[in-house]
Amino acid sequence: MTAKHVIAVDLGASSGRVMKVGFDGERFALEQAHRFTNTPVTVHGTIYWDVLRIWHEITEGIRAAADGAASLAIDSWGVDFALLDRDGDLLANPVHYRDSRTDGMPEWVFERVPRRTVFERTGIQIMGINTLYQLASLAAANSPALGCAETFLSFPNLLTYWMTGARVCEFTHVSTMQCYNPVAADWDRETLAAIGVPTHIFPEIVPPGTRLGEFKGIPVLTPACHDTADAVVAVPTTTENYAYLSSGTWSLIGLEVTEPVITGAAYEANVTNEGGLGGTFRLLQNVMGLWLQQECRNTWAAAGRPTTYQELIQEAEAAPPFRSLIDPNDDSFLAPGDMPARIRAYCRRTGQPEPETIGQTIRAIYESLALRYRTVLDTLIGLTGRVVDRLHVIGGGSQNGLLCQMTANAIGRTVIAGPAEATALGNGIVQYLALGDLDSLPQARALLSRTLDLATYEPRDVAAWDEAYGRFQAMTRG
Repeated sequence: MTAKHVIAVDLGASSGRVMKVGFDGERFALEQAHRFTNTPVTVHGTIYWDVLRIWHEITEGIRAAADGAASLAIDSWGVDFALLDRDGDLLANPVHYRDSRTDGMPEWVFERVPRRTVFERTGIQIMGINTLYQLASLAAANSPALGCAETFLSFPNLLTYWMTGARVCEFTHVSTMQCYNPVAADWDRETLAAIGVPTHIFPEIVPPGTRLGEFKGIPVLTPACHDTADAVVAVPTTTENYAYLSSGTWSLIGLEVTEPVITGAAYEANVTNEGGLGGTFRLLQNVMGLWLQQECRNTWAAAGRPTTYQELIQEAEAAPPFRSLIDPNDDSFLAPGDMPARIRAYCRRTGQPEPETIGQTIRAIYESLALRYRTVLDTLIGLTGRVVDRLHVIGGGSQNGLLCQMTANAIGRTVIAGPAEATALGNGIVQYLALGDLDSLPQARALLSRTLDLATYEPRDVAAWDEAYGRFQAMTRG
């Protein structure tokens, strides 16, 4: 680690980490100062984030990384938020996006604002987890918390508020919520008001790299506060002819564009336009991702069959190909629970053999993810006319060589895997840009392409994967 470093606090849906990101002018260096489990808590049937425990773990990590730190910044998963009262105190623990309170809420919203109008105003993929539908659930229930709220803050900006007192929300995180109008460059106050959400609670929106104040003598900046936006910053590309796949609990596959794509075709495809660094947009679609594997692993561990991720990969590699396929985005897979049983039930419903072993289950997940990636990539290329000759896989899933190879096979293009810690690295790069140690994002990406240890996967068995894709398309369209 170089003498000078910045602190990147990266909060994921299952774990958090406090990283020291060093930069010597040519190469970036990452060192983990603290890592912790991010476990939600269920009380009276509602799933909450344990925000005070998260705050404690973050401050412990900052203490460990503070010596020599030039700045710090916090990113997190998207869509979740907190409400403050008139004294600036937290009204309630933030609720987890997988909580059932949003069941039926998209339809409730569309009775007040047409579905297509919501998309045309926000450019965001219709998903029940979006902040818009979380807020709608409060409005529909005449929530006392919403009635008493003085300030709305995105999850990472709640934490920076506790550090600095700054009540702001950062652009990239706000842009994921389906509460932001990218054409007006402001909160979508028209839709919010129409569903009964008070619009005075929404604060100023600031760009990545904004200085908010200090915490324990360390300047606090906004990175790209949405973790995927930070991850895309760290794509080690030297060409524009690429797509990216941020692979973790969620898979987000997309293109980097200069303007949001809000067209009739984009609406029909249910794609999303999320904000990126420098006013760019990430035209992408969400896929359920390795959440499916995580929940399977949890179920097997609870039954006394603990397995490592490497063992799961080995079991999947040994299983026969294309025995059973699933739609990773099926609603039955969203909530926590017995995922192997849900996968078996899906296969029964679709007339396929049920997975009987761990290897068959995990292989079904991997193959289905790879085929879904092809569907999304084909859609995005059709919407934009872009040439794509490679896919950069970033995030934790880039370490899964079997899934990366399957992805190359499915999409018929080169896959370049890495970096695994793309979010923390991107968080640090945004800070170095704000501090003046880097001149531009292309400069940072060029440095990454020269200095990172990346893995490359070329397509194999293309005919077999094309045949499986036809089967997958018929099943998921039906």
